[in-house]
Amino acid sequence: MEILHHTITGSDKPVVFIHGFCENETVWNGFVPTLAKNNTVITLDLGGFGASSHLLPNPCSIETLAEQVKNLLDYLKIEKAVFVGHSLGGYVSLALAEKYPNMVEKLCLFHSTALADTQEKKDTRNKVIEFVQKVGVERYIDSFVSPLFYQPRLEELKSSILEVEKVGKTTPLTTITSVVAAMRDRKNRLDVVKNAHFPVLYIIGKNDGAVTFESYQEQIACNSLIQTLILEETGHMGMFEHPKEILDTLLAFCR
Repeated sequence: MEILHHTITGSDKPVVFIHGFCENETVWNGFVPTLAKNNTVITLDLGGFGASSHLLPNPCSIETLAEQVKNLLDYLKIEKAVFVGHSLGGYVSLALAEKYPNMVEKLCLFHSTALADTQEKKDTRNKVIEFVQKVGVERYIDSFVSPLFYQPRLEELKSSILEVEKVGKTTPLTTITSVVAAMRDRKNRLDVVKNAHFPVLYIIGKNDGAVTFESYQEQIACNSLIQTLILEETGHMGMFEHPKEILDTLLAFCR
């Protein structure tokens, strides 16, 4: 069995970072050096992405992507960790927490949600699959990345946007269509958060077009162990939009 590409930095308590859709482990580069002073930071490329692009699971689902992460942690002999999942990475973390709750010490849902897609969102996912099949990966990424950022700051964040686009354009077409379908078909995992016996941190962008601020209200009130970081003037890419505030919050959370 081939193991997901991963990088280990630092020592002590394990913190596993799981990137979002059309990203790879480099999305966390700004956080790793500081967090690794007191933690073993594990960044990875999910199956189908980055240096794991040849490991797209078949069939592809949020559950099969999570199983690959579990296999990696077994290989590394990590029995319990803090999980930080951006968007898709949050869905994968929740699937892991549902099946292997004892592996989770703490969970950070980073611009991510425990809710399933609404019908409207499912329809949008279907249009994305059609669009990328029609125009190809490069043109799709050109249309996909910049709306993830807070629109009034696009010029200021230009270098970060270009960086995310560059990584996105390396994503295979099959990965994009398969993972979009997996996100569309994922189940509601609000119960995982509701019944969690471990701390859960939600990092929320007030202006996130991918996961609306309103959709968090039920989630963040459902368990007394939930903490929140709500960022003003922030879209879906807080690691580039408000890195210092997020890093400070993660340092405290991962203690």
